[in-house]
Amino acid sequence: MNLFSIIVIYNGMRNNWIEKCFNSLLTSTYSTKIIAVDNASNDGSVDFIKKNYPHIELIESSENLGFGGANNLGISSALKQGAQYFFLLNQDAWVEPSTLNQLINFSKEHPAYGIISPLHLDGNGEGLDRSFARSVSPYFCEDFLSDLALSKPLKDIYPIDFICAAAWLVTKKCIEKVGGFSPTFFHYGEDDNFCHRMKYKKIGLGFLPSAKIFHDRKDRAKNKFAQRVETEKRQMLLSASNPNKPIDIQILIKQYRNKVIKNKLLFDKKELKINKEILSYLKKNSAILTSNLKKSMASTNYLFLD
Repeated sequence: MNLFSIIVIYNGMRNNWIEKCFNSLLTSTYSTKIIAVDNASNDGSVDFIKKNYPHIELIESSENLGFGGANNLGISSALKQGAQYFFLLNQDAWVEPSTLNQLINFSKEHPAYGIISPLHLDGNGEGLDRSFARSVSPYFCEDFLSDLALSKPLKDIYPIDFICAAAWLVTKKCIEKVGGFSPTFFHYGEDDNFCHRMKYKKIGLGFLPSAKIFHDRKDRAKNKFAQRVETEKRQMLLSASNPNKPIDIQILIKQYRNKVIKNKLLFDKKELKINKEILSYLKKNSAILTSNLKKSMASTNYLFLD
């Protein structure tokens, strides 16, 4: 099977991330071609890759395209080279030698799954990655935590509604049906939207507990995308773009207009400022949000295949 691993790089020199990530793939028991997509790093990442990994395909973007946009570049290049599988791996993550082999073998035997992800451990391998732990809660994954807590035998695979794109094995068939990542989501939310579109197309998503990756988040700095206003805006965009249960934009606008009125009556200046900003965002982008829902329902591929 023709497997391409796609790594989005953005200032990846911290904690030897690039070296750990690339070396783990190069020593994997399943052979993979590697495509690194640099998102306009300024910490020497590009020079490091060129010097130490000259055989790896390096795509240099002149601007930061975000996680989804950069992955779309890598996926497009891999498709043109005949890829059958795409392994999307974060720059701050690395695999065990058998991880790719386990994922590929299971995927070949269970083609209904468009994405299979391994178990995500933290960088020390001493616990579950925080985001992964939320994904495998009973809200998204029915049995895993119960099986783990009660020491039951773990299933071969656990169907799941969402899992972050830190380590996705994606089939070509899934890409052909779902497309790439929506450019509407610059940072965070792109994987949620992709999972929504997969569900709409009735394509399976699951994680394989026997396969593992390590994801080092401990020194990751907080950024504006984690702030409350940005988080709520992103949630509004996700809700409005979800083809499985879309929310009418005008209803959202009405809800936030009521919140603004309530905040004024309660003299709550902090909440008033936040809700006014979100209300303004919804009004300004109502047409875009409506259009994005239609694109999520259609077969828009978002890839660079011309």
